[in-house]
Amino acid sequence: MRKRIWLYTVIVLIVVIVGIMLYRTKGFELRPPTAKPDFVLVKGGTFRNKKSNYYGKSVTISNFYIGKYEVTQKEWIEVMDSNPSKFKGDNLPVEMVSWYDCVEYCNKRSIKEGLKPYYNIDKNKKDPNNENDNDDIKWTVTINAGANGYRLPMEAEWEYAAGGGQRSKSYTYSGSNNVDQVAWYWKNSGDKDLTGFWSYPMIEKNNNKTKPIGVKKPNELRLYDMSGNVREWCWDWHESNGLDLQGRVWRGGGWLGADYCCASSFRGSWGANNRGNDTGLRVCRGK
Repeated sequence: MRKRIWLYTVIVLIVVIVGIMLYRTKGFELRPPTAKPDFVLVKGGTFRNKKSNYYGKSVTISNFYIGKYEVTQKEWIEVMDSNPSKFKGDNLPVEMVSWYDCVEYCNKRSIKEGLKPYYNIDKNKKDPNNENDNDDIKWTVTINAGANGYRLPMEAEWEYAAGGGQRSKSYTYSGSNNVDQVAWYWKNSGDKDLTGFWSYPMIEKNNNKTKPIGVKKPNELRLYDMSGNVREWCWDWHESNGLDLQGRVWRGGGWLGADYCCASSFRGSWGANNRGNDTGLRVCRGK
């Protein structure tokens, strides 16, 4: 009798272990073997979000890992030994970081974790592709294709992930058609909601600021804060259109921005040397 009970117990344990392994294999949230835990594997393919800038176009995304959350101040301090943020808090997203700061962070974090840096950064060579007169740094930054280190997302990757990837339900915002469910933006990022007006003095009076990561509802891939909280730098250039100066792309809106900036399809740009208290980053890694 005891042998039979023991045999049944072993069989049940085997079934449970196999079930867990199958679930993790078929699921969308896997961890890179050498990375910190809070990453999601975004399975590649064509765009399924019908509100995407890329939907219906011949754009295919390869598999990649992306941070489940925006980079926090604690993570930034661990790598950079400083905290430039206006709104202090370990669990708040880092802000007041330029595009150049972010690529340097990616390389330093890669080195710290024993990964091959994704970027080549030459601080002594002026980037011939940077035609923005307001940028006073203009480092030359190129990529090490195939390197396993941390990097900023390509703009198309960012929009693909924000829109839910292959699990997309074609929401306007990242995870919902209701902006308040998924985003911190100017109307709800203070002590109480602001409605019916747009006023910077009122925003300041209402103590609007960044919020701790991961509080709002995630999107279909269980990525948090891709709409609102802080704008997120991407790798790509946004060329001048006669009105805006050339800059690096940012996506995702922010606590200071309007609701339409939080849409997954909205794109903006800023000089690579600029820093703002509503601008941070989310990092990626190749598969």
